[in-house]
Amino acid sequence: MIDITKYNHGRETYAVYYGDDFVLKRPLPVFTEEKKQEWLVKQHKTKEAIDAIRAVGNPVYNVPAMRFVNDDEFQILEERAPGEPLTQAVYNKLSRRQKFEIINSIGSFLVDMNESKPVKPMEIYKISNEIKFNRLDSFVENKMSIWFTKKETMQMARIRDAIGGFEYETRQAWSHGDLNYGNVLYDADKNKLSFIDFAEAGYKFIYHDVFAPLQIELDIYKSVYVIYMNLHNKDLYTMPGVKNELLRDIMMYRIMVVFLKRFIKAADDLRVNPANKKSMDNNLEKISFMRKQMLNMFMVENQFKK
Repeated sequence: MIDITKYNHGRETYAVYYGDDFVLKRPLPVFTEEKKQEWLVKQHKTKEAIDAIRAVGNPVYNVPAMRFVNDDEFQILEERAPGEPLTQAVYNKLSRRQKFEIINSIGSFLVDMNESKPVKPMEIYKISNEIKFNRLDSFVENKMSIWFTKKETMQMARIRDAIGGFEYETRQAWSHGDLNYGNVLYDADKNKLSFIDFAEAGYKFIYHDVFAPLQIELDIYKSVYVIYMNLHNKDLYTMPGVKNELLRDIMMYRIMVVFLKRFIKAADDLRVNPANKKSMDNNLEKISFMRKQMLNMFMVENQFKK
């Protein structure tokens, strides 16, 4: 049996057994009975989402099965996904052909997810709804000047206002909900992707997954969108071309929101009056990280203005 101490356990789940082909998991030992019951409900929902996408049967990608949910023992048995997380370092080493197949796999998976359940009608959506906008507003107005220059504070105020006012027409579709490199594993031997962790699966506004953190970090969001646009059922809904002006704004702001969420999370951890050196060092680390996120947002703005 594999030594499970080297694996990172989740916020709600830990592995009690890692075999070559399967993983047996349980809720964290500190959970109360009520939390365990909530955990079971979530696992059943996750299994339903996994079973639904597996039923599509697309051979282009892999979705490991959740074999069972044992309510009495509070256990789940999952197939192990082969490969390693699809990080930028892994992706950059691949050949052009391998990269194309990965982009095609992601686009195919997105279409299959979105079309596996009825797609909802168009509606107006404010992108600020998915971030902690009140916290951002309060930080920029009341605290940012403590650690950042006047120019930096003014730049963030401008970005806050732009994102806060941006809205667009979109529709909700069934989605994975959490596409990042940790939830997409690459099997080099078979040149195949496995999509895992469907705990956040549900109806999301359609560009949520199309321009997800995974595609943004790998800088393949446009290529994935083109594949998506070509594969999706045009009788169900239409998607604008990549040169469409509104789509360009959607892409720009969706990318910026990825960096903005990181900025807000770090801001929440800053201490106005650090109690000790460790807190002071933590502040310095967070401030440096936040400046990188700001730089990323400014670069995205400049890129899309060209």
